Amino acid sequence: MQTRDPAATSSKKRPSFNLELPARTASVSRKTGETDVHVSLNLDGQGNCSAATGIPFLDHMLHQISSHGLIDLDVQATGDLEIDDHHTNEDVGITLGQALAKALGDRKGIVRFGHFLAPLDEALVQVTLDFSGRPHLSYGLEIPTERVGTYDTQLVREFFVAIVNHSQMTLHIRQLDGINSHHIIEATFKAFARAVRMAVEVDPRRAHTIPSSKGVL
Repeated sequence: MQTRDPAATSSKKRPSFNLELPARTASVSRKTGETDVHVSLNLDGQGNCSAATGIPFLDHMLHQISSHGLIDLDVQATGDLEIDDHHTNEDVGITLGQALAKALGDRKGIVRFGHFLAPLDEALVQVTLDFSGRPHLSYGLEIPTERVGTYDTQLVREFFVAIVNHSQMTLHIRQLDGINSHHIIEATFKAFARAVRMAVEVDPRRAHTIPSSKGVL
């Protein structure tokens, strides 16, 4: 009597998924009377980064997004820094948000939701996000100093406002602990990077479908 191999039987019933997606890359340029910004990214990269915005602390934070999000990122910007960092900081956020949206396309196959809790010494920051198609920012940082080096800490919120609006992301940032401004901000960017990495991963059970009960994001 011939016996069946249970493994062979179960493998026939198991659906197979083709997880290959088109290259998830984007290049976006934005030029205004105040700034000239170019962003290129690859969501499926190795964390390689080149950032030259004229704002050293912002460059440092862009490296965190790239490294911890495993996003290959090139950001080149010039702006009216003789006035202050506001316009350049905001326009880098706008252009990066546009590049994220362009690279994701219709958002088929992605996990969509991401969350991470990042410690940095005494600081602890939680980031939760959803590539929902509905821009919203809930910002809960309490940064104790007005500046880190020469960087105005008010610009952290402006950067995330710009990304949220132009990537059409829902983003919640919560500070659970922290007294050092640098640590709080860097923990935020690291948590954001990890949450983005989680959200843009390919979901093998969704394959090439849009992750929404409505069928559209």
